[in-house]
Amino acid sequence: PMGEILPRSGAHLCVSSWLHTPDNVIPPRAKVNGLYANNSLMKNEALRNGYDDAIALDVSGHVNEGTVANLFIVRDGKLITPDPSTDILEGITRSSILTIAKDQGIKCVQRSVDRSELYIADEMFLCGSSAQITPILSVDKRPIGNGKMGPITKRLTDIYETAQRGTITKYSSWRTTV
Repeated sequence: PMGEILPRSGAHLCVSSWLHTPDNVIPPRAKVNGLYANNSLMKNEALRNGYDDAIALDVSGHVNEGTVANLFIVRDGKLITPDPSTDILEGITRSSILTIAKDQGIKCVQRSVDRSELYIADEMFLCGSSAQITPILSVDKRPIGNGKMGPITKRLTDIYETAQRGTITKYSSWRTTV
């Protein structure tokens, strides 16, 4: 067991003062180890200031991702995530969430996300291999929605965890028998 990289019950995040390394410096699609020095600066800043993790902005000031996970917001029932042009890692879990949401009839949009949208989101979560799906309860001490896991996040989490355990055949191609 690896343990929790983020609190499974929900995390409190801040927007980092450090910018995410741009694609023309170290491509995030390559998952290069050297990129993690930038993420470590962000994570350490967040922890020193009493947060669980940080949200990175790209060099244009748009929302990027967490230190080791992709970010989604929910507004008016729509799932929104930064698109690959904002120098994100195109994560496997991110792709899985987009597929599950589409199968559930949840509208998904990949686009640039402004920092101010974080503060008015109805729901928010991080996702990744180590983070799994972690609801975000607040950003910069501002509650997200009612400060609890929202219904869309809960729905996606339940289906994703079921797919991981292999009790749903629809996503059996995502698993490898060992």
